[in-house]
Amino acid sequence: MTIVSSKEFATRPAKYYNLAQNEKVAIRRGRNMFHLICTNGHHTNECEQIFQPDDDFYRSISVDEFRKRLIAMLEKVDKKYHNKCK
Repeated sequence: MTIVSSKEFATRPAKYYNLAQNEKVAIRRGRNMFHLICTNGHHTNECEQIFQPDDDFYRSISVDEFRKRLIAMLEKVDKKYHNKCK
């Protein structure tokens, strides 16, 4: 596997696209890693398997649910702080 910085990838993307045809290529940006996947039209099943929802997807919540939970948590914190200041 070849690991390259995002700056190096931006400088010579064609090099790494070609390299991804033969080996795994990962682009490091800060603490994150992005993997290049090279496919031709014959490997659509591979792409479908790669992009299938995983356990994290099923544990996710909507923005509205997140907002409700955040507001409830902030109200609890505000009440605790308010009671301490009396």
